Amino acid sequence: MENKKWSMDWGGRTLSVETGKLALQANASCIVQYGDTVIMATAAMSKKTRDGIDFFPLMVNFEEKLYAAGKIKGSRFIKREGRPTEEATLSGRLVDRTVRPLFDDRMRNDTQVILTALSYDGENDSQIPALIAACTVLSISSIPWKGNVAGLRVGRLNGAWKMNPTQQEKLLSDVDIVVAGNTDGVIMVEAGCKECSDADVVEAIKFGGQQLQPVLDFIAKITAEVGLTKQDLNSNLNEKETLLRATEKEVDAFVASKSDEWIFATVKKSRQERVAMIDKFSEAIAEMLKAKEIAEDIQKIILGRVKTYVEKYITLQILNKDQRLDGRTLFEVRDLNVEVGLLPRTHGTGLFQRGDTQVLSIVTLGSPGDVQTLDTMEEEGTKRYMHHYSDTPATYGETGPLRGPGNRAIGHGALAERALEPVLPDAADFPYAMRVVSEVLGSNGSSSMASTCGSTLALMDAGVPIKKPVAGIAMGLASDENGRWKVLTDLQDVEDGPGGMDFKITGTRDGVTAIQMDTKTVGLNWEIVAQTFKQSREARMMILDKMATIIAEPRKEMSKYAPRIETIIINPDKIRDVIGPGGKMINKIIAETGVQIDIDDSGKVLVTSNDSVGMQKAKEWIMQLTHEVTAGEVYDGTVVRMEDFGAFINILPGQDGMVHVSDIAWARTNKPSDVMKLGDKIKVVVKEVDSMGRVNLSMKMLTEKPEGYVEQPPRERTFGGGGSRGGHGGGRGR
Repeated sequence: MENKKWSMDWGGRTLSVETGKLALQANASCIVQYGDTVIMATAAMSKKTRDGIDFFPLMVNFEEKLYAAGKIKGSRFIKREGRPTEEATLSGRLVDRTVRPLFDDRMRNDTQVILTALSYDGENDSQIPALIAACTVLSISSIPWKGNVAGLRVGRLNGAWKMNPTQQEKLLSDVDIVVAGNTDGVIMVEAGCKECSDADVVEAIKFGGQQLQPVLDFIAKITAEVGLTKQDLNSNLNEKETLLRATEKEVDAFVASKSDEWIFATVKKSRQERVAMIDKFSEAIAEMLKAKEIAEDIQKIILGRVKTYVEKYITLQILNKDQRLDGRTLFEVRDLNVEVGLLPRTHGTGLFQRGDTQVLSIVTLGSPGDVQTLDTMEEEGTKRYMHHYSDTPATYGETGPLRGPGNRAIGHGALAERALEPVLPDAADFPYAMRVVSEVLGSNGSSSMASTCGSTLALMDAGVPIKKPVAGIAMGLASDENGRWKVLTDLQDVEDGPGGMDFKITGTRDGVTAIQMDTKTVGLNWEIVAQTFKQSREARMMILDKMATIIAEPRKEMSKYAPRIETIIINPDKIRDVIGPGGKMINKIIAETGVQIDIDDSGKVLVTSNDSVGMQKAKEWIMQLTHEVTAGEVYDGTVVRMEDFGAFINILPGQDGMVHVSDIAWARTNKPSDVMKLGDKIKVVVKEVDSMGRVNLSMKMLTEKPEGYVEQPPRERTFGGGGSRGGHGGGRGR
C-alpha cells in the first residue's frame, strides 16, 4: 500500500491517518494520530474458512503499551506487559461492538483487528483514535465489511455539549458518552452519567451522531484513494458452500412450515420450554438432513444455527402481531423476585431474579488499604469500589472447564460498576473499600442489569449509605429489512436475533447512570433511540418500586461481622512517630492489636478492625505516641535511665522526660539512686517543655511543700553525654 498521509481538524485538534509505512505484511495497516496519542491498526483475514463453527470468528485486540505513556511497570518482578488489563479489554470490546454488526455474520474466515497504542499524551484518550483506526483499516482492507463507520466521545462543560473532551475536561463533565455510527444511525453507545435525564442523554447521543459526518467523509476519502478491492467470498463458493446455502433455504422453509404449531401454539414462559422447542427443531432438522444424505460437516454447521433460524420467525411474529413467545406485551418486564440478607456471615447480600435470570450479589467491606492500585497506560491511583461479575457453565445449564473471567465477564462487571459509581458515598463520609461480587446463577437475558440491581440491594443491606437505589433494564428490538421495528422491554434469549439490539440502561429515579448498547442492524435511527429510553424509564421505575418493597434505603447499622473504621487526627509532624524507624512502630501496633492502619499526609489516621478490644488498644497507643505533652500533665512513668544529675522517666511510648535530682523531693536528694531504681513506676508532673522540646518533670510538685521549707540554692543543671534526654526507646531527643 502506498505511503500516504491525510489530516483534518477535528474538535480543535489534528486527526491524521498514515498508510504504507508500518506493519506492511498485514492485509491493511494504518497509523492514526490525535494530538500526540498514536494508534497503529492492522487487519488480517485467513484465506480458508473454519469448518464446523456456527459463528463469525472475529477477534479485536487492544494492545496497551506502557512505553506509550513513558512508564515502566510498577511490579518489582515483572516489567513487560502481560495479559490485557481490564482497561485494555474494555477498549477492545468497545471497538468490537462497533465493527462486528457490519460484517456478514455468515463469514467463517478468521478475522483479526489489532490496535496497538504507540504513544499516549495524557490529554487525548486512546479509545477514540483506536476506534477511528479500526474503522479506517477495515475500510481500506480487502476484507469484506459494510463500513463506513466512526465514533467520538461526548461530554458536557458549562451546560454545553463538548466533542472529544480532554482527560482533564472529562473530570468536569457529568456525562461521558462514546457514540459510534454511520449515515444510517447509531451502532454502538457506551456511557457513564451522573444521573442525567433521559432527554439529555438522548440529546447527547444525537449530538455525537451529528458530529460524525466529517470523519465519515475523511475515511471515505482515504478509502477511495488507497483502499483495496473487497474480496467477494460468494464468487468463489466451492461445492460444499453452495450445498450449505441451498440446504439452509430448505431448512428455513421447514421452520416456517412448523412455526405456528411448534413455536406459537403455546406460551413458553420458562427457558426450559424454549430450549425444548429449539431441541425439537434440531431433532427434526437432523432427521431431515440425514434422510437427504447431507454431508456430516454441513449437518454440523446447520444444526449449530437452528436457534438463529427460529429467531427469524419469532421476530416476524412480534412485528406482525405484537406477540412475544412468553406471552408478555412489548412493554412488560418478567416476574421479579427480590431478597436481601441471605448469607449469615457476609457483610451484605442481595438476590435479584427476573424471569430465569438470577443473580446473587455479595458485598465485602474493607479498610482503606484494601483499595485497588491502578497502574495502566492511562490510569494511575486507586479504586475503592470494585464490582466483579462471575458465572460458570451451570449458569447456562451447560458443562465446561472453569477458567478465569473472560472478556464478557469483565465487560459486564465494568458496566454494573459504572452504574453504581455516581451514588456511592464520598470517601470522607465512608472511607471503606467496597467489593461486590455478582454470582450469576442463571442467565437468560440481561444478567448485567440483574447484577446492577443485585449490587444495589447488597450495598443497602450492608449499610453502605448510597445516595439512591439504582436499577437497570435491557431493551431489545425486532426489525426487518423493510424498515419495520418494535422496541421490546426486558430482552431475553430467543428475542435477540438478526435485526435486534441489546440496549442496556441503568439509573435512579432521577436520571441515567450508565448505558451500553450494541446492535445487529446497520444502525438505529433517532426514533428508535427515543422510544427505547421512554420504555426503559417506565421499566426502571417499576423495578425500583419492587426493590423498595424489600429494602427502601441503606440499613442504619452494618453487619456485626463487617470491620469498623475509626478516625484519629494527628499532627502531621507526628506521623513519623507512629510509623517508627523502618516501619517498626506501626508494624508492632498491627501485630499486637490485629488492626489495619492507614495514614495519609494530612495526619488522618484510619484504624480498621473487627475486634473492639484491639481497636481501643491501637487507638490509645497511637494517641499516646502522638500526644503533645504540655505543662501540668501528670503521668505514671517508668524509670529507664539514671545519672547523678537526674532520672529519665518514660512517660509515653517513645517519649521520655527528666526529673532533675532537685525535683525528686522537697528534702535534699544527693542522687536519684538513693530513692529509686531502674524499672520503678514513678508518678510525675510536667513542669515545662523547653524551647528545644525537652520535657522537664517533677516528683516533688505532686506533694505538699513542708511547713517552714526554706529554698536551697539551685544546683547546677547539667546534661550528660551532650545533653540528649530522649535516647530511650526510639524517643525524639526530648
